[in-house]
Amino acid sequence: MFIQTKEMLQAAQAGHYAVAAFNVYSLETLQAAIQSAEQENQPVIIALGERYFGTVDVEGFAALTKTLAEKASVPVSLHLDHAYEKESIIRAIACGFTSVMYDGSKHELPQNIAYTKEIVELAHQAGVSVEAEIGSTARGAFSDEEEGTGALTDPASAKEFVDQTGVDFLAASIGTVHGMYTGEPDIKLGLLDDIRQAVGVPLVLHGGSGTPDDTMQQAVAKGICKVNVNTEVSLAATKYLKQAADQPMHLSDMMAGMQQAITPVMARFVRLLKNPDA
Repeated sequence: MFIQTKEMLQAAQAGHYAVAAFNVYSLETLQAAIQSAEQENQPVIIALGERYFGTVDVEGFAALTKTLAEKASVPVSLHLDHAYEKESIIRAIACGFTSVMYDGSKHELPQNIAYTKEIVELAHQAGVSVEAEIGSTARGAFSDEEEGTGALTDPASAKEFVDQTGVDFLAASIGTVHGMYTGEPDIKLGLLDDIRQAVGVPLVLHGGSGTPDDTMQQAVAKGICKVNVNTEVSLAATKYLKQAADQPMHLSDMMAGMQQAITPVMARFVRLLKNPDA
């Protein structure tokens, strides 16, 4: 089932659970994401970052995702992750992405509001929902994201931002990192409470990889509806490929093996984000 991301996250907010958003880069990673969601009977968000546009044909990828989603036994949506350029967002909307993230976090609040509002108006005309970010998630180890400042989200600024832009979901910076932590995680769950009280839209957590399970579950209980996961899956894939490279095997077998290696990693996140009381 191929559905709108907004519909998926509104259901998650009402049901007090979160949806895993997996960055994918190939047929095998896409299939693993959907398979993991089917195993757990949970929805899943397929995410493609703007930074992969140079290596992934966006239109072909969107068509492939929609085809596999329509065959899936669980809801699947397609999200543009961390886009900085308006042209990338227009391209994603044109080929059927169900949500886009405009990342204006490097700008001061007034500029972020102005630029995000423009993207929201553009996307909403096409029936596409928009995620944006207040604060800036820092970059940890093994991440291919741009360097963030690690600035935490200010609840009052978050309210102003949501009210003025009409954004559909908000990425909250509460101490997680893109990639893996290089020290002890310091996640500000009290700040998450304050942000949840300030805004009513579904909240997004960037930096799921390496975040302690109990912290993740507490964050979901406090209002996180979408969790981005990239690096932990990538590390599992590259570990398998390094081991497989020393074995005499066909490339097709190697890629199938990689899919089998990462599916349990994805399934663990999907399972972790369920509502334990449901």
